[in-house]
Amino acid sequence: MPKKQKRGKGFSRREFLTAGAAAAGGAAIGGRTAEARPAGPKTLGPKKVAVTLNVNGKDRELEIEPRVTLLRALRNHLDVTGPKQACDRGACGGCSVLVDGLLVNACMMLALDAVGRKIVTPEGLMEGDKMAPIQEAFCAHDALQCGFCTPGFVMACQWTLNRRKSPTLAEIKKDLSGNICRCGTYNRIFQAVQTVAKKR
Repeated sequence: MPKKQKRGKGFSRREFLTAGAAAAGGAAIGGRTAEARPAGPKTLGPKKVAVTLNVNGKDRELEIEPRVTLLRALRNHLDVTGPKQACDRGACGGCSVLVDGLLVNACMMLALDAVGRKIVTPEGLMEGDKMAPIQEAFCAHDALQCGFCTPGFVMACQWTLNRRKSPTLAEIKKDLSGNICRCGTYNRIFQAVQTVAKKR
């Protein structure tokens, strides 16, 4: 068998071509994007940061870690306990709140994403000690049993009434489809929405 020749110092042909191609590609990409590359987002955390949340018409200051959800910020840091923590994965609607008028699962939204926006919880629907029409309708129609899902349903119903002047039963069912009542009081909840709509 022929003896293998010892390689001299330096690059092999393959190493030379591979290194050259990588360098050329990197230079082209770097040269093309270096000037146009926008500044990245501001890095926050992992320590607590000071934020201000507008909750039910009032600015509330708190210090939270960036990973804290809106639900945890409301309940654990601001003592706003209307939104309920049930599934904690956006599947039941128990934590529903309005953010700039949109129905949101507070357990699926970071508190930092709510900065500068208007947050309304079930407490915010009341005027002093007077309940909102939808809250009164829930009581009148006995649209609650264990009551755990009630705050989320109230917010979803209010969202429906805000966006529809006279919602049909089909529209009500569609709008409330993201909320779950484990006690099965759906028909009474639908009647509560219809009652408020008729009185307007």
